[in-house]
Amino acid sequence: MFGIEWLKPSVFGGSILYALIGVLVFWISFIVVDKLTPYDLWAEIVEKKNVALAIVVGAMCIAIGLIVAAAIH
Repeated sequence: MFGIEWLKPSVFGGSILYALIGVLVFWISFIVVDKLTPYDLWAEIVEKKNVALAIVVGAMCIAIGLIVAAAIH
């Protein structure tokens, strides 16, 4: 089913590189969304315990992650 080809250093290194690029793009997009909102998302979720906002931000993170994964794949 799976060959040993995916263990080659070039394939493994490429996978690590794409994973790092995906995390970087996700992090930058989260910062952009945080700057576009009228309040600090982290303070609102952690300090004020805003569960509704946490659910919306979680859904947004899943959507951004899916977009980044589809773009990199």
